[in-house]
Amino acid sequence: MSSKRKITVAYGDGIGPEIMKATLGILEAAGAQLEYNVIEIGEQVYLKGISSGMEPGAFDSLRETKVFLKSPITTPQGGGFKSLNVTTRKSFGLFANVRPCKAYSPFVKTHFPKTDLVIIRENEEDLYAGIEHRQTQEVYQCLKLISKPGSEKIIRYAFEYAKKYGRKKVTCMTKDNIMKLADGLFHKTFLEVAKEYPNIQTDHKIIDIGTALIAERPEVFDVIVTLNLYGDIISDVAAQVTGSVGLGGSANVGEEVAMFEAIHGSAPDIAGMDMANPSGLLNGAIMMLVHIGQPLIAEKIANAWAKTLEDGIHTGDIYQEGLSSKRVGTQEFSRAVIERLGQKPINLAVTAFDQSATEPMQIKLSPVIKSKKDLIGVDVFIDWDKDGRDPNVIGEKLRKANADGLELQLITNRGIKVFPGGMRETFCTDHWRCRFQNAGQSVISHAQILDLLKQVQDLGFDFIKTENLYAFDGVRAYSLAQGE
Repeated sequence: MSSKRKITVAYGDGIGPEIMKATLGILEAAGAQLEYNVIEIGEQVYLKGISSGMEPGAFDSLRETKVFLKSPITTPQGGGFKSLNVTTRKSFGLFANVRPCKAYSPFVKTHFPKTDLVIIRENEEDLYAGIEHRQTQEVYQCLKLISKPGSEKIIRYAFEYAKKYGRKKVTCMTKDNIMKLADGLFHKTFLEVAKEYPNIQTDHKIIDIGTALIAERPEVFDVIVTLNLYGDIISDVAAQVTGSVGLGGSANVGEEVAMFEAIHGSAPDIAGMDMANPSGLLNGAIMMLVHIGQPLIAEKIANAWAKTLEDGIHTGDIYQEGLSSKRVGTQEFSRAVIERLGQKPINLAVTAFDQSATEPMQIKLSPVIKSKKDLIGVDVFIDWDKDGRDPNVIGEKLRKANADGLELQLITNRGIKVFPGGMRETFCTDHWRCRFQNAGQSVISHAQILDLLKQVQDLGFDFIKTENLYAFDGVRAYSLAQGE
């Protein structure tokens, strides 16, 4: 019986096949004990009419091997194609995206030679839920979904990661000064979980200044945990300021399946030109080897790769006159790494990877405490492009609607209050939110909402969606309008 570990491999699109060939060549030369299930994903699968970008048999392979080494793919723009990365992460519960960003100075040019941070990004929620709608001629929406268990899971993972790898500080990044409920939940959960790790320093940054600090002083960060979109952006910023996005690998970890990849895209403009840097995918593969219990092979490859950098053998993205000794293509870089297997760099040496890193992290969530939930109003969204878009005309008409005391309180346009007492300078689109509540915000019924919607329709308005307004344990659970 073979002692080799079977993994699922996808060569991807663009530069994907080139960098996968280079990476697998290094793994095999280093003695990695692997067998491959090769699957087809990406552009060619999309063009067959499979909107997920992955054939059904590919999912079966992942269920069998539980480990996925994936090259970048091209997602066609438009046409209803879903991101395969997002599909894979969500379908298999790969809730944690782990992206180490380390400087390799002075062998790779960077202004921040002391940078050594890890970005841990929530991987299943946020705007990447991909729930979008066109609602009027002018307005589109994208729903941002943040859950308590999803937030707690990734935050606990970040603290456990810091504890396991001897990291000293975990920084949370959100935009909860604006998104007080969604991002506020993430920040609040961070503060709750942090109490259980008193030996780890913590802080919080608003995402905009946090991103600026990564670009200016990345060495002040250790572990960063953040939401999906923010993490996607700042991990590329961090990788670039440490030398090149082409160096960055990442892990996408779930309770059963894990996916390993480069953080960059498929770069179709240089595909087939033997120019791409395979380091990102190789570093992802090194993380994979640790994950599947082959840390010594991972160490061997990591040191050979670092020795190649130290020797100045660089692909074009990191080549610098006076710093690099030789400019090479994808496959020659791979051969240079293979030649150095068994050698150790002088300055960038990697010590044995922690054996415990091969053990899955058990993330135990806090018990759910049910709150008393009361329906206290409804926001009715309408499509209206008449009467010069005068909110006063809309407001006076809608004031005629009254469903057993459920009546109009205000109207907003793109979140700004425009009735009553709006400002004439406010620009309005054809998308209006009309808030209805009882006097004193008392509890209402679904029957009142149905009655209200019938009246809104009879008044000649096209309602396009509703959002119920709730209080949980008496606390308002929806945002106020700007100016409310």
